[in-house]
Amino acid sequence: MKYNVPVSTIMTKNVIKLNTSDDLTKAESLFKKHHIRHIPVVNGNKILGMLSYTDLLRISFADAVDEDDKVVDTTVYNMFTVEQVMAKNLVKVSPDSTIKDTAEILAKKEFHALPVCEGDLLVGIVTTTDLIKYLIDQY
Repeated sequence: MKYNVPVSTIMTKNVIKLNTSDDLTKAESLFKKHHIRHIPVVNGNKILGMLSYTDLLRISFADAVDEDDKVVDTTVYNMFTVEQVMAKNLVKVSPDSTIKDTAEILAKKEFHALPVCEGDLLVGIVTTTDLIKYLIDQY
């Protein structure tokens, strides 16, 4: 096992992002189109929050409805803004943080992705999936 490997070696650098002016319908579309579960919310490249697919499911009962669910989604999503639903109290890591330290944070917290930032500027995202892939590559 390699020690002191920076998280920048496994993070996603080309990050799908949202702005607070985007709506939740766009967020759901991005989640489904890119097969992702976490989207950082930014103003420019400054990190403001993180939206997870689980956050959307918490406010929407649409997935339980089989018929005409697009109408339900739109109605529910129009009741909230990205800013209202996103997590605001973020734990961030720097690109120089070790993979081990990042894994320890994710193991202790109830979330599965961390923004990778230089100060408040988003430079990447690391997920539990990234960590699992890294561990698999070690064998």
